[in-house]
Amino acid sequence: MSNTVRLLRVFTAPPERVYRAFLDPAALCKWLPPDGFTCTVHELEAKVGGRYRMSFTNFGSGDSHSFGGTYLELMPGERIVHDDRFDDPNLPGTMVTTITFRAVSCGTEVQVVQEGIPDVIPADQCHLGWQESLTLLERLVEPTIPG
Repeated sequence: MSNTVRLLRVFTAPPERVYRAFLDPAALCKWLPPDGFTCTVHELEAKVGGRYRMSFTNFGSGDSHSFGGTYLELMPGERIVHDDRFDDPNLPGTMVTTITFRAVSCGTEVQVVQEGIPDVIPADQCHLGWQESLTLLERLVEPTIPG
């Protein structure tokens, strides 16, 4: 049986800015990897049918895992849907991640739903990882105050 993770977060940044952080390779490397990991984006073609490939490397051990997928839906400032597959045969199957962006009075509500997480990955670990990543995303997209 596969796992599903659902998260909801509100950012003070506008939807277009938050959306862009999910598709910009340099931005992804700053906020997406779990705590203690670095990220390398090997390929990212942000169009429907376009592919992405990346890897996370544990900074302490040097161990790495790579994964990639295809963009299934891209609606600027509103929605991203992509599938994900790990290169490791011990992490079988295809996950589907849906990210929705909704303008709210104070900025943007972001909902992340990741379905089909392999059974060997505890859902609570994924949930924690997303929470940590979204905290870093917040620091990246929040407007800076001049002065």
